[in-house]
Amino acid sequence: MSKLEVMKEYIGALRTYLGILGAMLLGLGAGLSKLVLDNEIGVLFWIGCFLSIVFMFLFYLVAKAMHRDIEKLEDL
Repeated sequence: MSKLEVMKEYIGALRTYLGILGAMLLGLGAGLSKLVLDNEIGVLFWIGCFLSIVFMFLFYLVAKAMHRDIEKLEDL
């Protein structure tokens, strides 16, 4: 496998991880909004808020890595 093909596979994997993180963020956001609408702000709500911040940070890191590697493709 050439270096270009390996890099493309890696970027494809990062894109998949980004999609999974995005789906998790959407689901978590829906769950948090449901808790707010039901006025059930408790421990589960705060854990969800913490997890949403963690997932947003991970989403940023994966997106940054993907764009960095896409820029490396220009050099190959």
